[in-house]
Amino acid sequence: MTELLNPVERTALLTAALRAAESAREDRLYDDPYAALLVGETGPELLAEVRAATFPPDRPKTLPSTPDYNAIRTRFLDDYLQRAAADEGMTQIVLAPAGMDSRAYRLDWPAHIRYFELDRPAVLAFKEDRLGEAEPRVDRRAVAVDLTDDHWEESLLAAGYDPALPSTWLLEGLLYYLPEADIERLLARVAALSAPGSRIAADMVNEAALTLPQMKGLLDVFARWGCPWVSGTDEPEALFARHGYAAEAVQPGEPQASYGRWPDPVPERHVKDVRRVFFVHGQRR
Repeated sequence: MTELLNPVERTALLTAALRAAESAREDRLYDDPYAALLVGETGPELLAEVRAATFPPDRPKTLPSTPDYNAIRTRFLDDYLQRAAADEGMTQIVLAPAGMDSRAYRLDWPAHIRYFELDRPAVLAFKEDRLGEAEPRVDRRAVAVDLTDDHWEESLLAAGYDPALPSTWLLEGLLYYLPEADIERLLARVAALSAPGSRIAADMVNEAALTLPQMKGLLDVFARWGCPWVSGTDEPEALFARHGYAAEAVQPGEPQASYGRWPDPVPERHVKDVRRVFFVHGQRR
């Protein structure tokens, strides 16, 4: 079924491969027992290409460590979603897109949570096939939609989502693949579905990460796969503020998002012409 996935969808297999590798480490930041089921035949090949670019045998390392970044991102967002779900007034969690994520299966969730997984039909079908008889630990509702379509909100509402109630949205591993106008449109649509007090989290890169020469090795890998990074921002807080969110941006390696695993310096926000990754999280006003 891997051949039915488009280039951006196949990056979910890379994430699964990274999570499987992290789960095999003695010092792992989380344990994902389902990741090995979800990598498919392509996931290990994608991971091998990323490792070759990140840790080149013939020249000094210039790229950030993708395995460490992914481990930190996963753990940071695990904790973020679990804190949100612990609030009895927070009854809805939405993963958009869900990809090969297995949080519905590997984490414990309060009984009051409805857990919506949005993704294209081919992705959800692949996932269901690989997970087989595995049972989620939450009221999981898969919603087969394309987030670029005009009316995906209707399918979410039909699945039981209530826009009058607070919700928590996770946009993980997505925004750098979207043109700027599509990011603005997606955030506007999410905000329109989110009651005051709703939460949101996403990961983004800055503009320099798209153009710096030392990033070329990694950027070339994604471009070769047919899913280049096309968007970044140096002001993620302002981006989310335009859509009604009071947001904070944390860089991997800062105290809130380190876990002892980020190997590179963390540049202060005023420093120009350096690559950055942001974990953006905020609340709807």
